[in-house]
Amino acid sequence: MQDIAPVIAFVGILVFLAHLFTAIFRRTRVPDVLLLIIIGICVGPVLGLVSPEDFGTAGMILTTLTLIILLFENGTALEIGPLISAMGGAMLLTMATFFLTMGATAGIALWLTDLELIPAFILGAIVGSISEAIVVPMARQLRIRKDSQTMLSIESSVTDVLSIIITIALIEAYRLGKFEVAPVTGNLISSFLIAIIFGIVGAFIWSRLLNKIHAIKNSMFTTAAFVFIMFGIVELLNFSGPISALAFGVTIGNLESIRFHVFKKPQTKEAAGLSEAERAFFSEVAFLLKTFFFVFLGISLELISGWLIQLALIFTLLAFILRLPVVKLTVSKSIPVRDASIIAIMVPKGLAAAVLASIPLQQGILGGELIMNVIYGIVLTSIVMTSLLIILIEKTKLADLYQWFFSPGIPKLGFKITLPAGIMRKSKAKSAKVTPIGSKLFTSDKK
Repeated sequence: MQDIAPVIAFVGILVFLAHLFTAIFRRTRVPDVLLLIIIGICVGPVLGLVSPEDFGTAGMILTTLTLIILLFENGTALEIGPLISAMGGAMLLTMATFFLTMGATAGIALWLTDLELIPAFILGAIVGSISEAIVVPMARQLRIRKDSQTMLSIESSVTDVLSIIITIALIEAYRLGKFEVAPVTGNLISSFLIAIIFGIVGAFIWSRLLNKIHAIKNSMFTTAAFVFIMFGIVELLNFSGPISALAFGVTIGNLESIRFHVFKKPQTKEAAGLSEAERAFFSEVAFLLKTFFFVFLGISLELISGWLIQLALIFTLLAFILRLPVVKLTVSKSIPVRDASIIAIMVPKGLAAAVLASIPLQQGILGGELIMNVIYGIVLTSIVMTSLLIILIEKTKLADLYQWFFSPGIPKLGFKITLPAGIMRKSKAKSAKVTPIGSKLFTSDKK
């Protein structure tokens, strides 16, 4: 019992620190995500007190549960109107960001490293992902508009699926010596569509059972249990479990807004969806899981140095630079400039990228060790850069630069000459004596 006492005490301290870091973020704009990851790096790679192997399969179970709860809870908070309006723009932003980042990363990798063509594109496919576990909580804390939050939520969910499917397809292509576009495209489309159908149908079924479930004592977590079951079934069928969890959350959270005969206006004894108590409960659960997830992410990272960290910085900067024109060209002009600025810096990589990084090495791909080490560096540097840019946009003149870039129309460089007050008065006096004869050439004098 004494051996686990320090661990229990650390868990308690961590929860209090998580609340403290949230308060610090509100005051200073230093993201709590970054501070939690730093704690993980300190107890893991730096001090060597704990390693990912110490958690065994429990570590991956924790990260998967966190992802499910975060997506489900975020889905319940999304409104169906902003979701529909943001869908087209979000998918355009997602595809442009992912494939442009993937292609540019592969090109730079071929130039700067000894990677062959397919391994270079494997690196690009992993770098193209965006961590929803980081983006979703950050977007909420920054208090941007609902449609902007929705866009980021959709994008981060879709890019992870794109990254996983394309990375695995490229690894298979490397082993077989050929890459087939049609099967990969079919897998992507079916993974999304069938997962969405599962999520919506699952929400339909669960909504009819909620009234009876609420009558059972201690049934608060049964909705999450149903989502876990649905997630497991969808994943076993080789479709996207995360997308199904998000679709379930969106549907169950908007039952009163969906105008289908299945969801006619509920009667007094019928359940219409989640109660306020359940929403608050899932919000607390998501907060706790998020806390442990980011510490585990910090523990899972491996510190690199020298040429590898330089490569990681180059690829990270490339992702952020490419993001600017993509957001400028794809995001609706109705999105406020501040929201567009936040969207432009939301490209952090997360645990999905860190997990995918080790697969090429495990599969014996030439350059797999380089890919793994560079991805670990990109995960860390992208999170740090996202956090730093948030602070700079909130606290410095960098916001003016972003405002200039994302202002409607074509940005124009310009400058203003301010003359001394005396000269300005003389100029006005002289101009008062000038007779505007131009108007007499084109108008008739009726006097």
